Amino acid sequence: MSSTTATRSDALITLDGVSTSFPGSTGEELRVLQDIALELREGEIVALLGRSGSGKSTLLRTIAGLIAPTSGSVRYRGRELDGANPGAAMVFQSFALMPWLTVQDNVELGLAARGVAAAERRERALAAIDLIGLDGFESAYPRELSGGMRQRVGFARALVLEPDLLLMDEPFSALDVLTAENLRTELMSLWTGRRFPTRSVCIVTHNIEEAVLLADRVVVLEANPGRIRAEVAVDLTRPRDRATPAFTALVDRLYDLLTGRGSDVVGAGTGEVTPTARPLPAASVGGLAGLVELVHSGGGRADLPELAAGLSFEVDDLLPLVDAAAMLDLLEVSGADLHLTGTGRAFTTADIQESKRIFAAQAVTRAPLVRTVHRALSAAADGSLRVGFFLDLLQRGFSAEDARRQIDTAIDWGRYGELFDFDTDTGLLTLDPAP
Repeated sequence: MSSTTATRSDALITLDGVSTSFPGSTGEELRVLQDIALELREGEIVALLGRSGSGKSTLLRTIAGLIAPTSGSVRYRGRELDGANPGAAMVFQSFALMPWLTVQDNVELGLAARGVAAAERRERALAAIDLIGLDGFESAYPRELSGGMRQRVGFARALVLEPDLLLMDEPFSALDVLTAENLRTELMSLWTGRRFPTRSVCIVTHNIEEAVLLADRVVVLEANPGRIRAEVAVDLTRPRDRATPAFTALVDRLYDLLTGRGSDVVGAGTGEVTPTARPLPAASVGGLAGLVELVHSGGGRADLPELAAGLSFEVDDLLPLVDAAAMLDLLEVSGADLHLTGTGRAFTTADIQESKRIFAAQAVTRAPLVRTVHRALSAAADGSLRVGFFLDLLQRGFSAEDARRQIDTAIDWGRYGELFDFDTDTGLLTLDPAP
């Protein structure tokens, strides 16, 4: 199958205005996807890239027909889906194999569900097992296989159906680095060698380099709710070399998009922005201060992927801390590079009281919710207000759960900066007169 992006007439899947909501624990509506417009076309690999909460997996399951959208339409080859997508097969992160079945039986499972005769099932399963490099393991059980081999079974089980569209939900994230790299390379060899028995691939990932290595087009999703921020074409020949300037430039561009850098981003300015338009990242003071200290220890600069690898975390895990430090102008972010600002250097090298003063000044001017709470308490006759007042306002733009997380983060930041305090027993926020 060629990896050249096809024309719009070759659309396999078309999503128009797709939004998806689920009921929250307290009865409120939780919007997971909002106004998604997307086409998946023949002859291309599309990566859905986004951080946690961007609805990547929900979008993939919507394409598979496993989740019906709340509004909008999903069409396969021009026909509206009213159930499972007949032209799609999925590969899951968790392998999802039946432990009591052999490799061959697992691969035959989907064919059996479609009523394919036993002889044809066996022939097609053995061909798929051979294609994916598992020849000789037909009678093995999943417990006898390594993680990489179990995921190969997952690929064989999907490919044996010869689907128009192969959907993959972070299929390499449960594997060690070398196994994942080997499997990615083999799959790309099959794709470019025209041996791949499917017309298109859509992969969910939060790994930026993986997206650039695999995809012809990267769809970057924003979070809460999930919506498309940008689509980026990857016009690089295969196999792709991480060391080339073109590869590095694409990775940096995607980092900029994923971390939200630009005129509309967290920390991009000190103008009056509402707390719902610029939410507080889910980061404690200790967490973001630790990140700033690590960048300072590295000479004032750090490579985000290298930093995450050194801490044995995913980049996705560090992004809220990066967002928080950038919001407060303690770090600047350029692609995958973190740079310590002058304010950040002063914050991380000062004594505890001076660090608190710097933090308070940055939070009250650059963190909208902290600023709003501080202003409201300053205007209150006795310098105190019930936390429910702020929760009610926040729930106009957030779910109840997210509103609670926002106010909890604001309280953490406000307490550290000695801007205000919170009494759990009374539910009162009280202005700290010290500043």
